[in-house]
Amino acid sequence: MKTTARVVVIGGGVVGVSTLYHLAKLGWSDCVLIERKELTSGSTWHAAGLLPLFNLSYSVGKLHQYSVDLYPSLEAETELNVGFSNVSNIRLATTRDRMDEYRYYAGVAKTIGVEVNFLSPDEVKAIWPLADMTGVIGAIQHPADGYIQPADLTQALAKGARQRGATIYRNTTVTGITQKANGEWVVTTDQGEITCEHVVSATGSFARQTGEMVGLDIPVVPVEHQYIVTEQHPDIMARRKAGLPEMGVLRESDASWYMREEAGGLLLGPYEVGAPACYVKGPAANSEYELFPDALERLEPYILSAIARVPAFGEVGVKKVYNGAIAYTPDGSPIVGPAWDKKNFWLNEGHSFGITAAGGAGWQLAQWIVEGEPSIDMMGVDPRRFGDYAGEGYLIEKNEEAYAKVFTVHYPDEEREAARPLRRTPCYDRMKALGAVFGSVFGWERPNWFAPEGYELTEAELDKPDVILNHNHPDVPGEPIREKWSFRRSNYFEHVGNECRHVSEHVGIQDMSAFAKCMITGPGAEDWLNGLLSNVVPKKIGRVTLSYLLTDAGGVRAEFTVYKKGPQAYYLVSAGALERHDQDYLLKALPTDGSVRFERLTTAMGVLVVAGPKSRAVLQKLTGSDLSNAAFPWLTGQSVSLGSAKVDLLRVNFIGELGFEIHHPIEMQNYLFDKIMAAGAEFQIKPFGIRAMTAMAIEKSYKLIPRELSIEYAALESGLDRFVSFKKPAFKGREGLLARKEAGLKWQFVTLEVMGVTDADARGSEAIFRDGVLVGRATSGGYGWRCGKSLALAMVGPEHAAVGTELEIVILGEPHRAVIIPDSPFDPDNNALRS
Repeated sequence: MKTTARVVVIGGGVVGVSTLYHLAKLGWSDCVLIERKELTSGSTWHAAGLLPLFNLSYSVGKLHQYSVDLYPSLEAETELNVGFSNVSNIRLATTRDRMDEYRYYAGVAKTIGVEVNFLSPDEVKAIWPLADMTGVIGAIQHPADGYIQPADLTQALAKGARQRGATIYRNTTVTGITQKANGEWVVTTDQGEITCEHVVSATGSFARQTGEMVGLDIPVVPVEHQYIVTEQHPDIMARRKAGLPEMGVLRESDASWYMREEAGGLLLGPYEVGAPACYVKGPAANSEYELFPDALERLEPYILSAIARVPAFGEVGVKKVYNGAIAYTPDGSPIVGPAWDKKNFWLNEGHSFGITAAGGAGWQLAQWIVEGEPSIDMMGVDPRRFGDYAGEGYLIEKNEEAYAKVFTVHYPDEEREAARPLRRTPCYDRMKALGAVFGSVFGWERPNWFAPEGYELTEAELDKPDVILNHNHPDVPGEPIREKWSFRRSNYFEHVGNECRHVSEHVGIQDMSAFAKCMITGPGAEDWLNGLLSNVVPKKIGRVTLSYLLTDAGGVRAEFTVYKKGPQAYYLVSAGALERHDQDYLLKALPTDGSVRFERLTTAMGVLVVAGPKSRAVLQKLTGSDLSNAAFPWLTGQSVSLGSAKVDLLRVNFIGELGFEIHHPIEMQNYLFDKIMAAGAEFQIKPFGIRAMTAMAIEKSYKLIPRELSIEYAALESGLDRFVSFKKPAFKGREGLLARKEAGLKWQFVTLEVMGVTDADARGSEAIFRDGVLVGRATSGGYGWRCGKSLALAMVGPEHAAVGTELEIVILGEPHRAVIIPDSPFDPDNNALRS
């Protein structure tokens, strides 16, 4: 056995083997894979082998696309047949919301180059003559889709890796993983030790046990998944004898199951409510090719639905029931990328659609390891999108929920209920009493919008379709239903508009305590931050700047508000959803000489936003400090007393109005909240939520990660010119950004006014055309209540970016004329902010 290697990959399922293959393909032949039993012996062997391209996540969609393109080519390379059956995939729709989902997805697919066909019920019937089309209103088809033999695929990838010099050790168990003082890793096995630069965990159901070896609480818990294989059916055998093509993979989305042909019979795979988490503590040491006892009683409604759609399924006997573990994460997407707090430890775990994602995940992770960055935006699968709140109990609830909702309509405004409310700020109950309808980010409860007193939707207004999956609203026991999810303007649309107008005309208060917050101090703090971030660090105490952490190639990795609080003391604020991601990059970049110190403050500090033209008047009643524009200008901060509470008051906000962020010790929040509400009563103060904030931010053309800001877009392409200081001799990404500028920028950020909108605004990911040619993609969208326009933010080719250019944007299948307008359609000169 080798004693050294560049990379050790742990886990011999299709995901781990694909990672090894792609590392070797990039020239890192000195890599080793360790598998405790035989290749595929975990979850890979019992997978149904489907290759669904459908996914609303850009990151996951790109991974799946790469896999489906790669797999057919492996036979020519390795001379091993991977059993790829390109039979296509059809997803049925029986409800309007489902068709809206498909129309929205078609825009995502268009922008990443995935072919999608819309089919009528008659066209589906021609492909699937055994199916009854009752109730079907339409369908989509992926002609490149199909299924594959997972074990054959894994063996082909393994052979390809070996051909390039990589080594695979089977029947070898990892017993320990430690990191030496010099950063090298030592992987201890029952066959010896291997010292290496990098470790990749691709251990599937064993992920949490692997994490424990290095002190990581990996947010993966498997869930039981059952599928049924029937005996042969005479009609299918007759089709085979006649040389007719396979009918393809059929998905009854509104009933939560998939079906395909299998050896002359049928294979049915439901995703049922009530499927339990399994292997919570990990499989047994001797686990291999393991299945659980079947539990067909859980599948009864899905089986009945399948028989109604495909009567032939009920005409043959059951040949085999498979009930095996599939790894899940709280949101159902995998975790692919660097582990937090550990240098050169990588995760490729949590793959609920592992056969489909394996190729792409191995490709991007190998690039990340070898080249320092992935080539596509991986934020949707980054392991650091979850925090330390995601412990075992949370994972059981959320992962079971994610499994049950595989086929639910994935509304853009959906807020799932499991394991909530978990993280609550002190003013949660006060906001709730004022009508808050909450959402969740990074485990925190945040008001999305505020319902009027006594507001409740009726069953008629909910208009729930008569299908198995008809969950179109939050369902909190004991509470009224106040929101209906939709791809279109839903019931909360007018209430969000009222919040926007009220803030713009009077004053509003918002809880933004979920912001990620930290303090950077020490004698080297200023120089370190200047060498790391794109903008010049504030020189004067009390100044506030916006700055970015770039990739070496000049893409945007993270955004920080930087407030100079004292000599060599900087308070950094970033997006709450990206706390672990953003702060992990800071921590890993800290100098080792102790000259810079990092202190995490997220749970210690709360943030209340008070904004609107009367915000100064409200706060001035609570402090003896001078809050006038002359004494307290825009983009500055001061330590002041509000009543008896000492706070840091920052003149910044994300809505483009006069306003202040009040950063305060979290234990003082309710005192401050009550004082502000009392002081604001004469000015008609009201709360506002995230959806109003987002609508107003779009009116200011403000940008977000990972939408308008991404590692795929150079900072200058995203319009961040004034936040990038090339006067500094060096900062991370400087040379890469200059090189991209010299080579010619490929994208340009623009703001669009969308014409002819009646009930559906852009959401982001819509395809944008000029004269029938795809020229870009929307990144965000919504209605601007202050300027009275339907708006979209977008990235387009520079040759299409001039103000006044007419383009076309497709929203839920409908083309709309869109005109490029100057950025910040509301208050372009920032008069409100500066007032």
